[in-house]
Amino acid sequence: MIGIMSLWLPILLSSIIVFILSSIIHMVMPWHKNDYPRLSNEDKVMDALRPLSIPPGDYMLPRPATREDMHSAEFKTKLEKGPVLVMTVWPNGMRSMTNNLIQWFVYLVIVGIFCAYLASRTLPIGTAYLSVFRLVGTVAFLGYSAALWQMSIWYGRSWKVTAIWSMDGLIYGLFTAGTFGWLWPR
Repeated sequence: MIGIMSLWLPILLSSIIVFILSSIIHMVMPWHKNDYPRLSNEDKVMDALRPLSIPPGDYMLPRPATREDMHSAEFKTKLEKGPVLVMTVWPNGMRSMTNNLIQWFVYLVIVGIFCAYLASRTLPIGTAYLSVFRLVGTVAFLGYSAALWQMSIWYGRSWKVTAIWSMDGLIYGLFTAGTFGWLWPR
């Protein structure tokens, strides 16, 4: 069994590689440009919502007060009339991405730690590159992608968008796996 601390280099290096790779994917590659299409009547929607001063947070409309309310005629009418939506409201103004990028990097390190933990408990020193790649790639892909699928299952996020983000997760997983395979203790 390998001590997880002996895998600090692949954890950190794979996190840096995926951080850079994700930046390239989101700033240069075209496949995320239509993840969130623009409403044709965006200004009217914003003008209608602005006076409501909705505080930042996650919301569902319509939202029943109780489980019993879900079966009421009033709630069913709200569903029929629409709109039916799940939305996230952000604070007004320009947003700095610094906090998001820090959180993203911490998340990458956490995925790397889980990969290292599982690999260190199942693979011995000197394991062949492909065996390390296969195990770590699977764990990393699951860490980067599997939770995204719940958003399509439960909240109606487009399966196309989920598939594209899962493809990102596959790419991140492959690079994480390659880094671990390359730096696996011999």
